[in-house]
Amino acid sequence: MMFSPPLTDRQVARSRPRFLDVPQNGFGFSARVIRVARRLFVGAACSWCVGNVAAAELTLESLLTDPKLTPKNFTNRFEHFEFEAHDEVQQAEAFLRKERGDCDDFAVLADHVLRQRGYSTRLVHVRLVGRFAHAVCYVVENKAYLDYNNRIYYSSLEKCGRTLREIANKVANTFQANWTTASEFTFDYQENRKRLIATVVKTDPPSSDPDLKPASSPSRSTNPQPTP
Repeated sequence: MMFSPPLTDRQVARSRPRFLDVPQNGFGFSARVIRVARRLFVGAACSWCVGNVAAAELTLESLLTDPKLTPKNFTNRFEHFEFEAHDEVQQAEAFLRKERGDCDDFAVLADHVLRQRGYSTRLVHVRLVGRFAHAVCYVVENKAYLDYNNRIYYSSLEKCGRTLREIANKVANTFQANWTTASEFTFDYQENRKRLIATVVKTDPPSSDPDLKPASSPSRSTNPQPTP
């Protein structure tokens, strides 16, 4: 029978996993494990505090004056909101206070806030086959739209082209559905009424789309028609 030579103290130290090294801390945990646990705990605590402070302070004024607000992080501020369908668009403060609403409430608020922050936005309403119609807020600078359904996701911007047809295709794909029409509209909280700017019908030739060419793209300087 052959015996292996005994290991030296240095060889024993090298062969032992680092996480088993127990320092003189009285708890039997390595310093590395304690550091990692401390970081995780502090990070979770900070996230909880920030989330609760943000939720408590989410008002129209706070959104309009927040220096860190961008289209990319706007949607995530609503991650704790719940879905609740309404026949009419809620006033901004009512939506924020109740923390409940639908895609129209969110899209209109996003359009209202981001436009005042200097962004170029478009409100788009897409009618889907066999589903509720869906509204999103398209941000020209980001080449993407904000969607109330993405409020729980870290990446909340949906990248797509700028035309109504491209936006409708992307919205329909996220629902795995077909679409029939896509309309751009405006909404004024004081008037409490939607006004139609342009509509694209899916079955119409794309060449007839009103926003196909930049030169003929509809703008808010035109005379939008009230929606029925």
